[in-house]
Amino acid sequence: MQKFIQFMKSTKGIIITAIVLFGTLFFAFTRNGGSDKYINQRKKILTEIGSILETQHYSPKIINDAISKKVFKKYLEELDNDKTLFFQSDINALKKYETTMDDEIHGADIQFVPAVSAIYDKRINEVMLLYKKILAKPFNFTTNEYNLKNADSLNYSSNEAERDDRWRKKLKQYTLEIYADLIEQKEKNKADTSVQKPDSVLEKEAREKVLKVTNRMYDRIKAKYNEDERFNSFINVITNLMDPHTDYLPPIEKRAFDEMMSNKFYGIGAQLQEQDGIIKIASILSGGPAWKSGELMVNDIILKVAQGKETPVDVSGFDVTDAVKLIRGSKGTEVRLTIKKQDGTIKTLSLIRDEIVQDESSARSAIIKNGKDKIGYIWLQDFYADFERANGAHCSEDFAKEIGKLKAENVKGIILDLRFNGGGSLYEVVQMVGMLIGQGPVVQVRDKDGKSSVLSDRDNSVLYDGPFAVMVNEESASASEIFAAAIQDYKRGIIVGSSSTYGKGTVQRNIPLGRILDFTGRSENGAIKLTFQKFYRINGGSTQLKGVTPDVVIPDIYEYLKIREKDNDSALPWDEIAKSPYQYWQETNNLDEVIKKENNEIKKNTQFNLIKNNTEWLSKNMDKPISLNFTTFIQQQKKQRATVMQNNSLAKLTTDMDVEVMKLDKDKFYNNPDKSKGERYQDWLKRVKNDLYISSTAKIVSDMIATQVQTVAK
Repeated sequence: MQKFIQFMKSTKGIIITAIVLFGTLFFAFTRNGGSDKYINQRKKILTEIGSILETQHYSPKIINDAISKKVFKKYLEELDNDKTLFFQSDINALKKYETTMDDEIHGADIQFVPAVSAIYDKRINEVMLLYKKILAKPFNFTTNEYNLKNADSLNYSSNEAERDDRWRKKLKQYTLEIYADLIEQKEKNKADTSVQKPDSVLEKEAREKVLKVTNRMYDRIKAKYNEDERFNSFINVITNLMDPHTDYLPPIEKRAFDEMMSNKFYGIGAQLQEQDGIIKIASILSGGPAWKSGELMVNDIILKVAQGKETPVDVSGFDVTDAVKLIRGSKGTEVRLTIKKQDGTIKTLSLIRDEIVQDESSARSAIIKNGKDKIGYIWLQDFYADFERANGAHCSEDFAKEIGKLKAENVKGIILDLRFNGGGSLYEVVQMVGMLIGQGPVVQVRDKDGKSSVLSDRDNSVLYDGPFAVMVNEESASASEIFAAAIQDYKRGIIVGSSSTYGKGTVQRNIPLGRILDFTGRSENGAIKLTFQKFYRINGGSTQLKGVTPDVVIPDIYEYLKIREKDNDSALPWDEIAKSPYQYWQETNNLDEVIKKENNEIKKNTQFNLIKNNTEWLSKNMDKPISLNFTTFIQQQKKQRATVMQNNSLAKLTTDMDVEVMKLDKDKFYNNPDKSKGERYQDWLKRVKNDLYISSTAKIVSDMIATQVQTVAK
């Protein structure tokens, strides 16, 4: 989600994102894989998942005709989210399956998805001809017409003319967006007559760019979205109707999830990049399998990927994420890459996967010099934990190391940045909170039967007892919210951020499906990530739906995006349970005084008020129809683009903060054996230096330092 939000910062990004999202919701339905073996396997997976949902989910729903109707509607929406593919007659023809999904989940033959396949195949082939036909002719940008951003109010097309017109408007909007950019560049360079082109040529170039993007999207559909992908999507429509975080993880997705949670993966030690539908080697990690082979070079093109002696998969049209999933695997296993060298020769390399040290997503720190105060800044991307090995990576241990290094540098206060931290291990949260408060309860957990338990830290020692602040935003979720809530409830520090955190107050566990394949717990049919508990603050309130409201609320440039838990129709409700006995932190600052002072200053701050007004305006105008008249479009877009650009500018400091890395980390930043990794660390440091929100939080910590007093526990 972080990358998506960053991409959404520009108006152009919004348009291109619409194309990308539109593409990723389509699934190429093939006729292969329809053997009795596959049919029976899918039937088994579907019925097993249905049984788990009805019996083990935290808030189970009976899978009946009402659920079936929701699955029917949601699945068709995912395949055709802007209603430019199916006709109303197609939907009418499929209506006979509207109340049969529950029967299929309970063991009847799978009929709905194959029926959709036949129609989809026909319509997708028509659309592939249609968009090329439309983009072959110039658009007239002088007519007064609009394209809807939100298709919820639309019915499906009643005939080809209506469907074709929707496609025309959609492609016209994409072309107009690029054309407007080209016209703007032309105006900026009007003094240089050597680069001037007629408007008609620029319009043609814009259409060609849209055609290129759309072709690439459909190439990816053909390459990636096979029948297995389609079936996986269907199951996830069912699981997500229970709640947004219950998912089906096919074997390859389950492995990727485990890698993310453990901060550990096995691969070849090469970073990939996608360029015009081609997967290239961007950099090679020293000491990794790719480096040791001596045959893989930067800019080599990966054509195919095979698991050992299995049939290679053509990765043309794949995005980087999908290609990486194929290349990674279990330690000691073989991956065979068919590559095209820069001299044009094609060869196949056999590489044995090995563990790749992944320290870029581990906790990292820097020192902020705010006047006379040295303040420690710790960045934590997620609450990772590797429980498979005694020496596996744990964020709590890394957090402790960073605090130790900062204390050695004599910092007077510490900031923990949990913005965009999507969560992770509850155990790690308990350990980290304990380092700051000593012994005491951290979070309460309740199961589907209403039984509650308390997770506590039982070590009375405190690693750090100084001024402390936690940064959060809309994407701080789950474990991040537990941590922030505990710090807030204990009055151990000040929570700083947007109006609320994400609002995920549920706990998931992976239940393997089918036969267990090896000692790692891999199973033949993947797993279901099932919501089976809810967690609660020690004050009794849930973080579900409402999230955590920061002590100091700072207007946020992402506030207008509807990305929180409360924006999902299937989200579980908020509730509360009994409070767990706890005492406020004994050795704290006068927090209430600092909080009141900072909130008052932020309300008077011209910069933050402007961000707030801008985000409110963007929120009101997000779903307005897009004019396809050039003059009106420019007027619309100028205001929207100027507002987005102004917010982006306001969120950056005009003068960088004085930020430096610690002595123990200098080699990692400036003498890294992996040059590209070192450059990424330096880029991270640059972003820290000009981040308005980090600067504002550092000021708050300085105020905490200045008003540090002993308080009496209540």
